[in-house]
Amino acid sequence: MTWDDTGFLLSKNRYNENSLIVEIYTKNHGKIVGLIFGGTSKKIKSYLQIGNKLYVNYNSKNINNIGYFKIEIQEALSPIYFDNHQKLSCISSAMNLIKILNAESQVNKNIYELIIEFYFLLNNKNWIKDYIFWELKLLKILGYDLELINLVDKKNIENKTHYISKSSTKKIVPNFLIEKNQNPEDIKILLSGLSLIGDFLDKTILKPNNLSQPLSRLQFINTLK
Repeated sequence: MTWDDTGFLLSKNRYNENSLIVEIYTKNHGKIVGLIFGGTSKKIKSYLQIGNKLYVNYNSKNINNIGYFKIEIQEALSPIYFDNHQKLSCISSAMNLIKILNAESQVNKNIYELIIEFYFLLNNKNWIKDYIFWELKLLKILGYDLELINLVDKKNIENKTHYISKSSTKKIVPNFLIEKNQNPEDIKILLSGLSLIGDFLDKTILKPNNLSQPLSRLQFINTLK
């Protein structure tokens, strides 16, 4: 089996002295695992930054054997943010979510387009807020629609609007997640939004599948504190 495609590098791990096992989310084949022979060489290694867009040629003897990639760099996206620790950490978090939430070889072009959208939002003034909604959109595409407007009660407390979850926990839901035209500047409010989505991930997707909160997502959150 041989094919050509474009994709984004999700993960890389050393296989032996000269080779890597990588996961790439491709446009027409979904998430694919494969070997890159010589992936530790200086020439190829420079291409293999998490999040970079690659042109890939994939070869496999049969569907039961791991195949191998030949790659060319198409867009070096991650190096643009080498001087911005928060955004570089955000790239790692986003790619890791794509990795763990998608099964291998399941094509979903909406996910591929969402990765492209991710890189546009990084240039927005309110990119942290936009990333939070990006995570919600990712979950929706995968069938986990967190319709917050239907899960809260609106209350007026001391002339201020508050949204309280209808669940037994009675958590306060940040207003910007309901009133989407708001652009909060208080990082604590934005962090509470990320925390809410993290709780949903844990209870609905991760823990039922014996998975833990991705370390890369926790590291990204820590860069914002």
